[in-house]
Amino acid sequence: MSEQTRDGAAEPDFEERLRGLLAGDAEQVRPSPVPYPEIRRRGLVERRRRLGVTGAALAALAAVPVGAYALGGAATTGPAGPGSTALTSGRPAPAGPAAASASPPTTSAPAATPTDPARPASAAHQLLDGITFEQAAAGLGKCLDYNKAHRLPKDPAYTDLGKPADYRILLAMRSTGDSNAPGDGYFVVAVREKPVPARLICTVKDGAATGLNTSIGDPFGDAGTPVVPDMNSGKLYQQSVIDKGSWKLPFRWGIIGGHRTSVTRMTVSYGDSAGQAVLDHGWFVATGTLHQQVTRAPHLKGYDAAGKLVYDSDQDTSYEKTLP
Repeated sequence: MSEQTRDGAAEPDFEERLRGLLAGDAEQVRPSPVPYPEIRRRGLVERRRRLGVTGAALAALAAVPVGAYALGGAATTGPAGPGSTALTSGRPAPAGPAAASASPPTTSAPAATPTDPARPASAAHQLLDGITFEQAAAGLGKCLDYNKAHRLPKDPAYTDLGKPADYRILLAMRSTGDSNAPGDGYFVVAVREKPVPARLICTVKDGAATGLNTSIGDPFGDAGTPVVPDMNSGKLYQQSVIDKGSWKLPFRWGIIGGHRTSVTRMTVSYGDSAGQAVLDHGWFVATGTLHQQVTRAPHLKGYDAAGKLVYDSDQDTSYEKTLP
């Protein structure tokens, strides 16, 4: 339908005009196009953020050491000088600046009975030459029985050394017979803290105790040095004076003594042999194997937590540096 003007001219079709107006309005209110590039960019950013969080969480899990889940502690290893090994246990022992050595893997030990002595800090480095803890404990029992059996009547110097459960095995190693004491066997070294500190070195041969050396009291005595070698442990690193210059080789040797808390690492050498030193509840145990005749005693060094040399047996005036 169309309209006419006053002069009779036809007006444009009304419907067409209406459609045009509506179309113009629709064009003005048309929504802006979807910002696809921006949405994609934000999606990529969010995805990277989530991947970053996941990666950080996995890295944190990987950084947690396996030992953090263990319930017990382990022996701390310390660095040693060239050609030697130093192991520390029984005390916190920060490493010094020298080369480090690896500690033996931790294994589950059988449960101790009330009659057993305590085990050494490092079975792998203190129970030597195939001697088991059970053999060492049995040898200790024989040594204590030997002490009672050889008690003189009414001997005022006699000291009851107690029972095996009072002690901790410090060292067990083979012994080499010589002209003064023929026949091989093994040594047992044990210490106790209560009721009175005591240390014993015993030789077991053919299933029986054949000799016993004991020391009662503070292993340091009045010594002011941070390391105090046991003056009677020469029996562990010497053969008979009669055989001087013609020792049986190879020769398993050892030396023991006390160390103060300032010492966290020790090294030892003997002739052509660089040995290993273990720290065990205030005692040190140094061992090795000798392949040549010697004239000088083992050379000991002690270091503090910062790696500083605090003891050198060559400077210790009370240490016998030359073999008899």
